[in-house]
This record gives sequence, C-alpha cells and structure tokens, in this order.
Amino acid sequence: MKRQVVTLAVMAMVASSTAIGVQAGQAPGAAADPDVRISHRDRVYAAEQFSNTVSVTDPTDNRLLGVIRLGEPQPANFSPLYRGQVLVHGMGFSPDHKTLAVVSIGSNSVTFIDTATNAVKHTTYVGRSPHEAFFTPDGKEVWVTVRGEDYVAVLDGATFEEKSRIQVPGGPGMQIFSPDGTYGYVCSSFNPETVVISVADHRIVGRVKQESPFCPNIAATPDGRQVWFTLKDVGRTMVFEAQPPFSVLKTLDTGPITNHVNFAWTPQGSFAYVTVGGLNEVKVFRTDDFSPVGTIPTGNLPHGVWPSGDGSRIYVGLENSDALAVIDTATNQVVATIPIGQAPQALVYVPNAVPDGDGTSGLQPLGVAGQATHIVLAPVRGGTAPTSVSLFDQGLTQILQASVAGLEPRKPYVLALASHPDGTGVVEPLSAFMTNPAGSAIVNATGPIRQIVQGREPAQRRYLMVVPGTATDMGPPVQVQVE
Repeated sequence: MKRQVVTLAVMAMVASSTAIGVQAGQAPGAAADPDVRISHRDRVYAAEQFSNTVSVTDPTDNRLLGVIRLGEPQPANFSPLYRGQVLVHGMGFSPDHKTLAVVSIGSNSVTFIDTATNAVKHTTYVGRSPHEAFFTPDGKEVWVTVRGEDYVAVLDGATFEEKSRIQVPGGPGMQIFSPDGTYGYVCSSFNPETVVISVADHRIVGRVKQESPFCPNIAATPDGRQVWFTLKDVGRTMVFEAQPPFSVLKTLDTGPITNHVNFAWTPQGSFAYVTVGGLNEVKVFRTDDFSPVGTIPTGNLPHGVWPSGDGSRIYVGLENSDALAVIDTATNQVVATIPIGQAPQALVYVPNAVPDGDGTSGLQPLGVAGQATHIVLAPVRGGTAPTSVSLFDQGLTQILQASVAGLEPRKPYVLALASHPDGTGVVEPLSAFMTNPAGSAIVNATGPIRQIVQGREPAQRRYLMVVPGTATDMGPPVQVQVE
C-alpha cells in the first residue's frame, strides 16, 4: 500500500511537470505552445542604433557570431547619396522564425532579413520615423507603427509591400498582438491613449487611458489575459485586460527611464521583466498578483528584453554598455555579459532561427561598432543617481549619449564641458535638455568629445558635467565627471 502511494505521488509530480511544460510557451507565442530548449539553432538579435548594425548571438555558449551591417557610421551617412540605413532601432520576427523585420528610424525603413543566411530579402520604406514592426500571428501581415505620424502601416506578409493604413492617435509607439491573433494593441508615444484593434477588419474596438503620453513598448502575456506597457517619462508600467472591456488592472511604479517589458513562463510561475534604464536594473513581478519578486543589477541603461524559447533565460540589451546581459530566471542573476554593437535598442530571441548549417554567412566582425568609451557622472552633493555617458566611436568623432537621472522633474538643464574637474573654470554648453516627470532624460551630442574629455594636455582637457538652466544662463554644477 505504501508503494502504491509513492507511485501515485510520482505520477502526480510527472503529470504536474508535463502540464507546466505544455502551458509554458514564451512571448509572443501562446501559453499552449511547447517550450523550445536553448540550442545552437537559436539566435539572439539586437538592433544597434549608433553602429547601424544587427548583432547575432548564439545563446548556447553566449558567443557573438558577428553583425549584419545595415548602414555606415558618421560621417558617411551624412551624404545626400547615402543608401544605407540610419538609427537601426526596432525589431520583430515572423511566426515561422525565418524572417526578421528591422526598423530604422532615421531612414524610415523596415528591412527584412533571412535568419538562416543573414541576407537582406527586402527593404520597405514607410512614413516618418517608424518605431517598431511585428508580424501578425498568422504571418499574413506586418504592422509598423509610424511614430512620426498617426497611423500603423500594414504590409503584406509575403511581398512586404504596404497595402493599407490604420488611423490611430498620433505618435504610435509600438504594437503587439494577442496570441490568438484576434487583437492588435497599439500604444502611443505622443498621446495618453492605447488603442485595441481588431486584426480581422482593422477597426478600433477598445481604448485604454495611459497615465502619460510616452509609451515606447507593449507586450501581451502568452495566456492571452493581460497586456503590459511601459511609460518611459513617468517611470511606470501599466497592465490591462487583454479581452473586452480592456480594463486597467494595475499601475506599477518601476523607475526612471522605464524602457521595455517581457515575460518568462517557468515552473515557478509567470513573471514580467521590466528594464529600468535610469536605475541600471531589471525589475521582476509576478503576473498573477503583480507582487515584486526581485531587482537585478545589469549594466548601464538596460533597454530591450526577451525570453529564451524555454523561459530559462532573459536577454537584456545594455544601451550604454554596448552589451547583452543574460539572466538566469531560476536565480534572477546575470550569468553572462556579451559585447555587441553600439547602443542596442530592441532585441528578440528566435528559437530555431537556423535549422541547418552554422548560420554565419554574411556576418561581419564588430570593428568600429565595438568601440566606445564609458563615463560616469556623480552628484556634487552626494547621492547614488547613476548617470552614465557613452561615447560611441564613429571614426574621428563620437556620438555622445547620456542617461541622466536624479535631477529635479520638468526642469531645464545643460550637459556641458568645464575646464576644471569640479565643474568650474571655462564652461562650454554641449546640449540643453528638459527632464521628464521622473527627473531623468536621454541626452545626445556629437563631435570629437572623447579626445577632449580624455585628453592628456591639461590645458586642453575638459570635464563633463550637468548644470541647471539654459545654454545662455547656466547655474553651478549638480553632477560632475568622476571617471
């Protein structure tokens, strides 16, 4: 009798484990999809904004295989005859895992890439400043949010040509679909409203009020019950019902420069991973009761996030570290950091992207795309606000990107150069900016800045700092360069 009890218990455990495996499909698939164990056939792709590349990583041994070069760095891309892509940023993939859709903001394009050969199959040009693109679950359409205008461009999933447009509130930030393909969810980066669209007839069937107008990212849980979206300017993440009446379920305070969100389904449950750029962290929440599970330090300015095909790993693009962080979902710790291209934005994990061969055809080494200088600014009066600065090499010049945090909300500031380390002496403004409601900002500039801030001649050396005010009326420094 005792042996029978043990046998029944073991059978129950096996049945439970089997059920978890079946109900553990990873986003953007359905929960009923089977998990796909990590293998050499899988790939992690990241869209890199300042090197204009797509990095290709083998997740089995966390090894960068190379990059797909879609464009050139400055100053080549200044030419009126330039034909490459500029500001490679958004990314999606087809349901059969054979095609990447890569959005370049500066050249208004969607580039379609064969995952097996890394070859460009087609480039479609759309409206002003597109942001993200994704295939519908049946693969028949590709929806592209044209953030610089007020519509979603609908492309044919086979020819990649634009066939129609869906009018939405101005500044659509991103779209994602319910796992069954019934709804498309489109958040806005310029207006405080997310719309729900019927995929069958392209009609708006629901509206969700955003707590701020700046949503860069949206994701649907594989069980088809919830939609999560991030609000970058106020540092929050909102959750609403994926089915009518699309009611708001929860608003979470996640932190300054809240970037992307995605999900991992594991034997321990379903979890949301949110990248918080201003804190250099990924925050983890349960999706059943929204309780916080953990905070994971990653590296500078975490941005894109995507799970492996079995939910055992989460991959995070580190925008100001030029790297890919790998998180073990069983321990919620970073287990690897992989150098990739400059300023990774969106990323995707594509199981079985390369069914045959080594999948390295057409890839190029990082080259200048792997060259950057990283600097930290610290508060003058103490504090822990992690303001990071990256200088992305473009040959003789660099693109500067500062992830500024810890300032007063909605106030004018200037990123400037000073002749003395404490921010005194001769002061030259680089870039004026306004902080968002969370007291943070992403600030850009360009020029031979590395040669100035790391110069060996004391008379020519300059130091980065942040000061309150405007370019013509600057106050004393509040943050200064420490490394």
